[in-house]
Formats: sequence, C-alpha cells, structure tokens
Amino acid sequence: MNKVFFIVVAMMVLSSCVVSKKKFDDMLAQKIKAEGDLVDKNKELDKVNASLNELNESIKKMQQDTANLNAIYRANQKKLSSLNQEYGQLNANYKNLLTNSGKLNRDISQQRDQLLAIQENLDKTRRQNDSLSTSLQEREKKVKELEQVLANKDKAVQSLKNKISNALLNFKENDLTVKVKNGKVYVSLSEQLLFASGSIVVDKKGEGALQQLAKALKDQKDIQMMIEGHTDNVPISKKSTYMEDNWDLSVLRATSISKILIDAGMSPKQITAAGKGEFSPLAANDNAANKQKNRRTEIIVTPNLDELFKILDAN
Repeated sequence: MNKVFFIVVAMMVLSSCVVSKKKFDDMLAQKIKAEGDLVDKNKELDKVNASLNELNESIKKMQQDTANLNAIYRANQKKLSSLNQEYGQLNANYKNLLTNSGKLNRDISQQRDQLLAIQENLDKTRRQNDSLSTSLQEREKKVKELEQVLANKDKAVQSLKNKISNALLNFKENDLTVKVKNGKVYVSLSEQLLFASGSIVVDKKGEGALQQLAKALKDQKDIQMMIEGHTDNVPISKKSTYMEDNWDLSVLRATSISKILIDAGMSPKQITAAGKGEFSPLAANDNAANKQKNRRTEIIVTPNLDELFKILDAN
C-alpha cells in the first residue's frame, strides 16, 4: 500500500510541474511581447509628441511672421500714401512750371527728374506691397488651416470624452474618472473596481465596466488605446515564477484588461498593454489613501492624427 501511495503522489507532483512550466512559458511570452509593444508604442508616442511640438512652434513662428508682414504692409501703405501725396504735389508744380514756360527751365528739368524718380519709387513700392499682400494672405490661410485642424482635434477629443463618460455613468466617481489631458482622454479605473489585492483576474463588476467601454468605442476605428497598469510601492506578497514584482503585476493586469476589451469587440490593432509598476504614482506612497489612489489602471484613448501629419508634411 505504501509503495502505491508514494507512486501516486509522485505522479501528481510531476503533473503539477508540467502544468506550471507551461503556464510560466505562456505568461513569460506575454510579458516579453507586452514589453516589446510598449517600447514601440512609446517611440510612436514620442514621435507624435515631437510632431505636435514642432507644429506648435511652426504656428507660433508663422503667427510672428504674419504679425511682422502686417507691420511691413501697414508701413508700406503709409509710405505709398505719402508718395502719392508727394507725387500729386510735384505733378501740380510741374504743370504750373509748364504753364509759365518762361520761368526757370532748369527748375523744370530738375522737377521732371525728381518726378520720374518718385514715380519709379512709387511703382517699386506698389509692386512690393502687392507681393507682401499676396504672401500675407497665403500665410494667413495656412495658419487658419492649422488652427482649424487643431480645433477639430480638440472637438474630437471632447466628443470622445463625452461618449466614454456617458457609457460609464453607472459607476461611482471614486471607482473611475474620465478626463482630457494633453489632447488625449484618460480613463482611470481604481483597483477596487477591477482586481482583488495582488490578483490579475478582473472582477465581474470591473469586467462589466470594460465591456460597456468597448461597446461604446468598438465601431470607432480612428482611435488608439494604451492600457497602463499602475501599483503602489508595497512589494507583492505572493511571488511566483511568472510574477516577481509590482512591474510584472502591472503588465499582467494591463494584459488581462486588454483581452476583455478585445473579447468585447475592440480591435487588437488598436490596443497596447503596458505596465508602469510603482513608478508613475498620482500621490506620494506615504499613507493608505494615497496608496489606494496609486493602485489603478489608466486607459489612454488617442484620436487619429493623420490629417494633422498631412498638413505638417505639406509644409
């Protein structure tokens, strides 16, 4: 009997090891893929932010150039008016001199030369003014185009926020918040809504919130979603071969949420899972309330910026 008992126990232990190794391999592969996707998306986000910064600098420069051109245009208009007045006066004097043909032939010649010089200067100034006016109109048109694209982007972001807020009206404010920041919509979900302590399995209530969010956005193909897991600075209590620290926990939680959104209809191409661990806290981890704030998941929704990039490329 004892021999049979030991044989059975040994077989059970071996079976458990095989299952754990397979699970470990699967989870490790997910982690490596998530970390790789995060690096790519961070590069892409850096490029977007750099392009937006370049756009803002371009707008500022164009606005300054426009102001300078306006100043030059007004100065030339004033100069043109003065030259017209002077030309009229000289022309009148010239006619008077012609009428009094017996007077000061030398003065007539001098007035004629002066008149021709003023006429040439007047024509040159008029051409320059026309050119500046055309350039000014083109710049103003380009600035308006860029401002309109930015306004449309802001309008799209606000519309996106309203759609998300309406989809999540049934949930308490201390469970989730929806805000607009840096041209993106941030949906922050508390740990208490989504997970038990140290777990990577989403609770039923949290799963319902994610399904409602996916239902509201699944048909909107012009957005990207970054799922970021965040923790406090308390080390995890139960380490395993596939989860050694808070960083692992945050990545696996982000992956779990991504899968629920995809199962609810979101395209995998629109979603990136990322883990921030304890390194992007909302508050100092110096008391229980602040630590609770830091244990969260943020879903960052970004609208498509292709139209903006087309205008930038055209410049």
